Amino acid sequence: MSQKRIGFLSFGHWGAVRGSQTPSAADTLRQTIELAVAAEEIGIDNASVRVHHFAPQLSAPFPLLAAMGARTSRIELGTGVIDMRYENPLYMAEEAAVADLISGGRLQLGVSRGSPEPALNGAHAFGFVPPEGMTDADLARHKLELFLAAIEGAGVVASDPRMTGVSQGLSVQPQAPGLRERIWWGSGTRGTARWVAEQGLNMQSSTLLTEDTGVPFDELQAEQIAIFHDAWREAGHAREPRVSVSRSVMPITSDVDRLYFGGEVDGEDQVGWLDGGNARFGKTYAGEPDRIAEQLAQDAAVQAADTLLLTVPNQLGVEYNARLLETVAKHVAPAIGWVPPAERSAARVG
Repeated sequence: MSQKRIGFLSFGHWGAVRGSQTPSAADTLRQTIELAVAAEEIGIDNASVRVHHFAPQLSAPFPLLAAMGARTSRIELGTGVIDMRYENPLYMAEEAAVADLISGGRLQLGVSRGSPEPALNGAHAFGFVPPEGMTDADLARHKLELFLAAIEGAGVVASDPRMTGVSQGLSVQPQAPGLRERIWWGSGTRGTARWVAEQGLNMQSSTLLTEDTGVPFDELQAEQIAIFHDAWREAGHAREPRVSVSRSVMPITSDVDRLYFGGEVDGEDQVGWLDGGNARFGKTYAGEPDRIAEQLAQDAAVQAADTLLLTVPNQLGVEYNARLLETVAKHVAPAIGWVPPAERSAARVG
C-alpha cells in the first residue's frame, strides 16, 4: 500500500440563499482556488472538484485547475469526475496537458460515464449523440480510448504533405509527460472495478454505488477495491495503482458546527432505487473528532484505499472549510494512517 493521502472534493455549489458564502459562480470559482491554497498550507495532499453540467455547480474544470496550479506548488489537483459523454477527447487532451504543465505535473484526473443529471440527454445538446447501436456509456468509453491515445502522443490525425513535406501521424500538442498514469476512472460497481484495472487506470470508487448486496456501504466498497487490485495483478501492470474513496466528514467542535451538522450524528447508509436498480450511498461522519477518527479507522474501504477525499460544504466559505480541513488533518486523519507531508519529508531525509 502506498502512502495514505487525504484531500478535499468540492461540488462547487453556488446560489444566493440564506447563509451561502458563494452567491455567484464567480464566488465559487475564486473560493475554490483560495481553498486549494489554504489546503496546501495545512498539509492536505489533494484538491479536487466535481464536474456537473446544466446546474449551478462547477462545470469547466481545466481553466479552474490551471488557476489552482498557478497559485500552488505541491498539492495534487483533481476531478471527481469529468463526464466523458460531454467531452471532445482531442480538445480535452490539449486542455489537460496545458493545465498539467502549468501545475508542474500535479493533475490527477478522474473521468467516467458520469452520474444522474438534471438535463435530459444533456450531452446530446453538446453535439455528442451516440451512433446507432451504441449507448451513452459505450460512447464515453470510446472517447476515453481516444483521450488516452492522445495524451500518450499517438498520431491521431494524418498530416497534410503540402504543409509537412511527408505524410505522417500528428499528435496533439502540448504533451504532458506522465499524465497517462494519473488518469482515474470513477467506478460505481464491482464489474466496472475489474474493467478499470484491465485498462491500467487508477480507480475512484464512487460515493454512490449502483448496486446493493445488503452489506454496509464500506464493506461493499472494500469488496470493489479488492476486485480492482486482483484484476490489476492479473493484468500484469508494472506500476502500483491508486484508489480513492470519498467521505462526508463533519467534525463538530463549535456551536456553528453543531447547528449545521448536529442532525447528521449517528447517520446511516442510504439505500434507494436509481437508473433501474438498487443503489447504496454512504453515510455522513459527523460528531466529535475523536469519535469520527475511531469510526473512519474501522471503515473497511477507507483502510483499503490510499486516498481519502473529504467532501466539503463549499457554500460555507473558505474560512469555514479550511478550519474543517485543519481539524481533520490534526485530529482525525492520523487514525487512518495519514502522515503530514513535512513529517514524510523528514522521515525520508532521516
